[in-house]
Amino acid sequence: MNNINSWNDYLAANGAPVLTPDQLANGFVAVVTGQDIIAVTGEDAASFLHGQLTNDVEHLGKAEARLAGYCSPKGRLLASFLMWRNADSIFLQVPSELRAALQKRLSMFVLRAKARLSDVSADTANSVTLGIGGANGRAALQQVLGDLPAAPYTRIDHALGTVIRVADAFGAPRYQWLTSPDTARELLPALGATLAFGGSDAWRLSDIHAGIPQITLKTQEQFVPQMVNYELIGGVNFKKGCYPGQEIVARSQYLGKLKRRTALATIDSPDAAAGDEVFDVADPDQPCGMIVNAAANGAGGVDALVELKLAALEQGDIRLGSAAGAPLRFKPMPYALDALDL
Repeated sequence: MNNINSWNDYLAANGAPVLTPDQLANGFVAVVTGQDIIAVTGEDAASFLHGQLTNDVEHLGKAEARLAGYCSPKGRLLASFLMWRNADSIFLQVPSELRAALQKRLSMFVLRAKARLSDVSADTANSVTLGIGGANGRAALQQVLGDLPAAPYTRIDHALGTVIRVADAFGAPRYQWLTSPDTARELLPALGATLAFGGSDAWRLSDIHAGIPQITLKTQEQFVPQMVNYELIGGVNFKKGCYPGQEIVARSQYLGKLKRRTALATIDSPDAAAGDEVFDVADPDQPCGMIVNAAANGAGGVDALVELKLAALEQGDIRLGSAAGAPLRFKPMPYALDALDL
């Protein structure tokens, strides 16, 4: 297989079914699509990004990965990234639908800095992304690759690609493996022999159960980072210098108690999607929150990360779209939402 088109042909011939949370918890491999990678190169790449993003870039180690946000001047998230670096570049992974506009916007602020942004999504070495997780995921990936990153948000460069361990889900490690189409086609069957095979929805479902939000086109400029728990998962550094919206993000953190958070819910509606509003039956005239991310759960509905008022989360009867819509059934998050115990 010599090009991405033939890889897509392979995927079409080996279609990925919708997986359930139980299947993900047991062990899965997912072909992740719809994500692009921006490379930022040049001697000022780290300092430039450090002044633009919510997390510390200047001290990002080559064996690390981090989450980071990019905010508007009003402190609302324009994007959320998975970020890592090698000797030459810093890489920002972002939904494909946002990449071009974000790359253009960031480039506008480079000015005299020695930094250059480029789209490297189609580079052969990392043009395919596989997501692996669940109870049997680590052992299956070790059989293929050998050494793996030891802790969440660490990474290794391997002869067969880059492997990043991301946030755990279902009590088990998850890995993102960036590799070439040839390598993926050769080794995916070995992983599929012991793991359930899924597509991007399976990977997003595992992200949702890990409590990791991703900003998409439908949710740009809707949330201050804390509204989607971003500081709880390591995506905000309050000790670093200024960045767009920093004053508002800091004010949200230190002045008063946070009144909105993001929680995990199951919704018995296959059409529920990011950007959809949710309502409290006790206050039906205005929305109390919004779906951040949703993915099919294999049971005819979706599991979703939902941003909403804490008061509604604690006491309300929350419905999709209107007070008469499908109910939301909330589940425990994998981390504490301050003192709130779900």
